[in-house]
Amino acid sequence: MEVQMKPDHHKLSAVAPLNQCDVELTLVKDQNGVQCTSSSIVPNHGGPLTSNTEVEREIWGKKIDFLLSVIGFAVDLANVWRFPYLCYKNGGGAFLIPYILFLVIAGMPLFYMELALGQYNREGAATVWKICPVFKGVGYTVILIALYVGFYYNVIIAWSLYYLFSSMTSELPWLKCGNRWNSPNCVDPLAINKSVLGNGTSYAKYKITPAAEYYERGVLHLHESKGIQDLGMPRWELSLCLIVVVFILYFSLWKGVKSSGKVVYITATMPYIVLFVLLIRGITLPGSMNGIKAYLHIDFNRLNNLEVWIDAATQIFFSLGAGFGVLIAFASYNKFDNNCYRDALLTTTVNCVTSFFSGFAIFSVLGYMAHKHKVKIEDVATEGAGLVFIIYPEAISTLPGSTFWAILFFIMLLTLGIDSSMGGMEAVITGLSDDFLFLKRNRKVFTFATAFGTFLFSLLCITNGGIYVLTLLDKYAAGTAILFGVLIEAIGVSWFYGVDRFSEDIERMMGFKPGLYWRLCWKFVSPAFLLVREKNEALALFTRYVFPNWSNYVGWGVAMSSMLFVPFYAIYKFFSIPGTFKEVCRYTSVEFHIVTGSRSVGRRV
Repeated sequence: MEVQMKPDHHKLSAVAPLNQCDVELTLVKDQNGVQCTSSSIVPNHGGPLTSNTEVEREIWGKKIDFLLSVIGFAVDLANVWRFPYLCYKNGGGAFLIPYILFLVIAGMPLFYMELALGQYNREGAATVWKICPVFKGVGYTVILIALYVGFYYNVIIAWSLYYLFSSMTSELPWLKCGNRWNSPNCVDPLAINKSVLGNGTSYAKYKITPAAEYYERGVLHLHESKGIQDLGMPRWELSLCLIVVVFILYFSLWKGVKSSGKVVYITATMPYIVLFVLLIRGITLPGSMNGIKAYLHIDFNRLNNLEVWIDAATQIFFSLGAGFGVLIAFASYNKFDNNCYRDALLTTTVNCVTSFFSGFAIFSVLGYMAHKHKVKIEDVATEGAGLVFIIYPEAISTLPGSTFWAILFFIMLLTLGIDSSMGGMEAVITGLSDDFLFLKRNRKVFTFATAFGTFLFSLLCITNGGIYVLTLLDKYAAGTAILFGVLIEAIGVSWFYGVDRFSEDIERMMGFKPGLYWRLCWKFVSPAFLLVREKNEALALFTRYVFPNWSNYVGWGVAMSSMLFVPFYAIYKFFSIPGTFKEVCRYTSVEFHIVTGSRSVGRRV
């Protein structure tokens, strides 16, 4: 039976339910200006809807599962160890001006674009590019980047777990000198003040305190390595912690979103409870108000510095997590008519408010540290691992009931990391299993293989010199490569697939088209935003170390290994499908409607 339909009449609400059949299949293919339409109806035999090429896609158990998963992924360690310091360093409240600006003109549009892209096509990061096949390589790019990030991000979670176990003592091990890991130069923190530090030295960079030596010598064993060329064997204590982390990830993901959607009830909400409790405790400490005032001080003159704007752009991009394939994967399990526009606004706002709120908990304690050592806030303010594994734990160790506060703090770090790592691994699993159906049919085995493979590569980062490997991966694996990937993604959607066609897809899902503002952002503002040069942050190395040339070549090799998927796949697709470059993008522009009973779904394949 032949049925002629016009593209403008594809709204799902116009597809009537069928009483006598199971499936109505309508294909509309545009090629060289010719529209070909056909449909077929399969009689209802009372059985379930099945297909030889596709397994019925799982959906989130509840809407809240999806929202918590997205929030849990976006709200990670950087919200605590990166944003507060950036805000303080770049003019306090004045920093919020470029931060909110980039959130509105770039962060939210990119976030919204990925949610809509995944939800409409109901595919992972690779197969979602059926909309424009020559760009499928960017899907593999972001999948590989997510895998690389898992190699070292899980190690940071393992550090948190190690600190958590170490906190379960009557006296925290980083409180005093005299332990087996301390050097002869270790100095009691009570003896350190402004006169001891001298000019030009900040307390945050003072490496011979008990807390600093515990991190460098007791946990990392950095003193036993001469550099990246001298890694040594994996530390057995950290190996056990890493095994625990990997098992948590596996059992959270092995059954798909049905299992991960329940885990986030704990991992996504626990950080907020702990942050609130730590804030209440922090503001009761002497000097805390000075820390909060320093955090909120407004210096509009800092806005004249280009570095402030680059910091804001970089922070908003990496904080929201666009480009790792996670948002596409999560959204692909939504119901077709879910309002992802509202979800994008809600989750991005929650993420940014969390970053700002965490600054109060952090700087109230930093104010206490400055008061305790009689130094300025700038002498104790720092970011990255130096903040969460040295300065903050040291402050906690001086409080009554320090064991309780330490356990609480490291539980927060653990949960912040776990759900973000879950998102990255889900992007890999969904992206590849959607492309290779035998992986989807064996999800439990594939999930185990992914988790175990991640564990094996992560062993390099828990050796004596593992911190050098970790820093190298952080610098190259997810720096320039991820910005390149998202830039190509934005260009592919906005310029090749087309903003108008993408807007029509969104209208089919939610009944309304995105406004002019969103279309302009997708087509012009977001690509321009992504061209801003990325500024790498020092994740864990607060010591000065110059990497040998060969290691930088290795780093660029890691970065290029993911980016090269884009041109290689485009060249392959260009020559494998006849026609011009533009026609390749239109080649599989096929509308696919399935109607079962009174329930309708739609997708582009």
